[in-house]
Amino acid sequence: MHQAIDISGPTSTDGARVLTREALAFVGELEARFGEPRAALLERRRQRDAEIASGASYGRLAETEAVRRGDWKVAAAPADLARRHVEITGPVERKMIINALGCGADVFMADFEDSLSPTWDNVVSGQANLIDAVRRTLTYTSPEGKAYALGPRLATLVVRPRGWHMIEKHATFGGQPVSASLFDFGLYFFHNARALVERHSGPYFYLPKLESHLEARLWNDVFVAAQDTLGLPRGTVRATILIETLPAAFEMDEILYELRDHASGLNAGRWDYLFSAIKKLRDRPGLAVPDRAQLLMTVPFMRAYTERLVRTCHQRGAHAMGGMAPFIPSRKNPEINTAALAKVRDDKQREVQDGFDGTWVAHPDLVSTAAEVFGAALGDRPHQKDRVRDDVAVSDADLYDLGVPGGKITEAGVRNNVSVALQYLSAWLAGNGAVAIFNLMEDAATAEISRAQLWFWVHHGGALDDGRPVTPALYRAIRDDEAAGLSGLPTAAYLPRAIAILDDLVEQEAFVDFLTLPAYQQLA
Repeated sequence: MHQAIDISGPTSTDGARVLTREALAFVGELEARFGEPRAALLERRRQRDAEIASGASYGRLAETEAVRRGDWKVAAAPADLARRHVEITGPVERKMIINALGCGADVFMADFEDSLSPTWDNVVSGQANLIDAVRRTLTYTSPEGKAYALGPRLATLVVRPRGWHMIEKHATFGGQPVSASLFDFGLYFFHNARALVERHSGPYFYLPKLESHLEARLWNDVFVAAQDTLGLPRGTVRATILIETLPAAFEMDEILYELRDHASGLNAGRWDYLFSAIKKLRDRPGLAVPDRAQLLMTVPFMRAYTERLVRTCHQRGAHAMGGMAPFIPSRKNPEINTAALAKVRDDKQREVQDGFDGTWVAHPDLVSTAAEVFGAALGDRPHQKDRVRDDVAVSDADLYDLGVPGGKITEAGVRNNVSVALQYLSAWLAGNGAVAIFNLMEDAATAEISRAQLWFWVHHGGALDDGRPVTPALYRAIRDDEAAGLSGLPTAAYLPRAIAILDDLVEQEAFVDFLTLPAYQQLA
C-alpha cells in the first residue's frame, strides 16, 4: 500500500466512520496510480481548447474509426439497472436520500457533484449517509420531530462523484490536494462495494464532465484497480456516462467502448451540454446565443445531440437516458402546476418517442408523470434498445450550428440570468447546492449557463431586442437592481461574495472553465 491520504478537515462522528485508516489507504493507492494521468488529461483539455480557439474544429476522430465501425456491445445490464424509466437526482443529504429512494422512481442518483455544495461536512456526512442507506439503516428526524426511515421498496442507488477537474482541498497526498473524483469514488467503493454485492446490487456510478474517450479509459482503469484491490470480479462496477460536454458528443462510441465491460448507458446532461457548447464555441465567428428560455430541446443542435445519443446507445446495447425535468410543484399556485406539468409531460413524451429508455426528474411529485409517459409507451418492457434508430443521420456540423430560429436577447433574459446566478452562488456558499429558484430546481449547471451567457453577451457584442448593447455598465446596473431585490434571502449574508464571484466571471477577459473552481476556494 502507498501512503494514506492526509486529512486537514475538522473531525466529526461521521468522519470517524468514513475516514478510516484502511479507507484512506485505499484512496491513497488510487491517487498514487491515477493522479498524474488525471493531471495529464486535464492538460490535454487545455491544449485542445487552445487549438479550438486558434481555428481547429471538433469532429469524429480518424484514429478511432475502427471502434465506430466495429461490431461490439457493452456488457449486459444487471437486473436492478435493467428498468430505468424514471430516475430522480439530488444531493447526498439524509432526508433527500430517504425520500428519493422511496418515492417510486426506478433509480436514485445520489450526487456529490452539481447539486451538492462540497463543504467538508457535506462531503463526509454524505459518505456516512450512503453507508447507512446501503445497509438500510438510514433514518432522519426533522427539527419539528417528524421521523423518516427507509421503506421496503427502494430505488436502485447510483452515485455521482465530482468531475475530473475538481480537487478535495481537505485531503492531500504528497502535499498536493487529491482528485475529488478519486476521493468520492474511492470512499464509497471501499465502504459499500461488498455490501452492495451481498444485497444483489452493485457499486453503480454516474460519471460527469468527460471530454474524451481517454478520460473514460482512465475511469475504466480506476474501476479495474479498485475491483482487483478488493477482490471483486471485473465488471462489478457499472457506470452511466453523462454526455454533457460538446467534445464528448463527438466521441460517444469511443467512450462506451473504453468502458464497455463497465458501461450501462449514456445520459443527455442537457443543461451542462448547453453550457459546454457556449463555452467551447465562444470565439467562433458568427456565434449567436439567445436567452436561456429559448434554448429548448427542440432547437436543431439539441435535437441533433440527443438523436445521436439514442442511436449510439442502442447500437451498442446501452441505455439512453433523457434529460432533467427541473420543475418544483407549487403548493400555493395550481395554475403554475398545471402549466408546468403539461410541459414536463410533453418533454417526456418527446423523449420516449425519440427512443430514450428513461428520464430524470428533480422532485418526487414528478415521478408519477414521467412514469405514466414511459409506461404508456413501453408497457412492461424495461427499455426500448431494440429501436436502433437507423433513420438518424447527424453530421458533426449539425452539432456545431447553435443557431436558434428567431433567437433574441431580452432584458428579462439578462435579469433572469443575473438573479439565478446570484441566488445560486449565495446558497452554494452557504452550503446548499440544490436551490429552488422560480419554481425550478437549479444546480451548478444552470448557474453555469447563466454566467456563460452573460460573459458571451458582454464580450461578444450582444444586443438586446430593443437595440441596447449588453455592456459591462448595463450588466452592473441590472446586477445592482437584482441584488437589491435579494436582500431578504436567508442566504443574503453570502450575497456580497456571490456578487464578487459573478462580477469576476462575467467581466474578466479570460473565460473561467467552471464557476465551482474559484467558488470552491471561498467555500468554508
